[in-house]
Amino acid sequence: MSERPILAVTVGDPVGIGPEITVRTLAEAAPGDPARGVAVGDPGVLRRAMRVCGLDAEVRAVTSWELPPAEAGVVDCFDIDVVGEAELPWGEVSATAGRAAVRAIEVATAAAMEGRAAGIVTAPINKEAIWAAGSEHLGHTEMLGALTGSTRHNTMFVVRGKKIFFTTRHVSLRKAIEQITEERVHAGIQEALTALRVFGHDEPVLAVAAINPHGGENGAFGDEEIVHIGPAVRRAREAGADVRGPVPADSVFHQLVQGRYDGVLSQYHDQGHIPAKTLDFDGTISVTVGLPILRTSVDHGTAFDIAGKGVADAGTMRSAFTHAASFAGFADRIRAEYGAS
Repeated sequence: MSERPILAVTVGDPVGIGPEITVRTLAEAAPGDPARGVAVGDPGVLRRAMRVCGLDAEVRAVTSWELPPAEAGVVDCFDIDVVGEAELPWGEVSATAGRAAVRAIEVATAAAMEGRAAGIVTAPINKEAIWAAGSEHLGHTEMLGALTGSTRHNTMFVVRGKKIFFTTRHVSLRKAIEQITEERVHAGIQEALTALRVFGHDEPVLAVAAINPHGGENGAFGDEEIVHIGPAVRRAREAGADVRGPVPADSVFHQLVQGRYDGVLSQYHDQGHIPAKTLDFDGTISVTVGLPILRTSVDHGTAFDIAGKGVADAGTMRSAFTHAASFAGFADRIRAEYGAS
């Protein structure tokens, strides 16, 4: 790799807002930035995005990771040669667009696995499009797991330097509550502590959120804290970890921002998403932990309704790129910890 770490930035679905937020992010890059971004997609797709965004920058097609950095005002694009110069209709599900999205992920992941890139930053994909292209994966994370041979992947939100983890993920609230068991919470604690250490917190302090109002009020409002969450926390503490909780959810995230903890293990999807996005919507990014490579991502979709209008806000993509640059130094730790998962 060049002296500055390279980040492979996939453009996502070429008819969504991914190309627009990618070019806005990379066109702003300066030679002195801590990392160098290389878009992964079709150069023609990026040139069209440049036009709709009104940007005065050049797209340079490349087919190798071993090349001098682009000059200011030039965006390098690793050519995947799927769409070519065709202009697909904006905001419409397309098998061709799906193939391009999948191919970009494959190329970027291979570069990271081979050490040619320090990590990947991903723009949003459309599930219907990748399925139309023949993919059997539910989404980005599952695809990355298959490409890297990892089955351990979890989500870590990062907002203003603080980390948020999840015991359960994309299930209904009713199912999430049913899935709260001592074993699942304990496993979530261990994965969160591991991720915190990998990403630079050598002696992490982790808070575990309660799930019921006021932490259950000693069983008056539910017994999950007594039966499942509390015992999982005690097991971790008895093993020597600095784990606090269960802490009522109406205060634990405020305490996180105050600096009492390095991270919080939330119990269900919205419990962690709402405070993070309320605090800093554009600054909240997703890191997939458990993969043997660094991967950061925006936490929004393809926004087909505004694609091609040049109005998409690139704030979250900028944040995902900036965080990836700051985390690039942990690439060896990530590979060492998760490479055999």
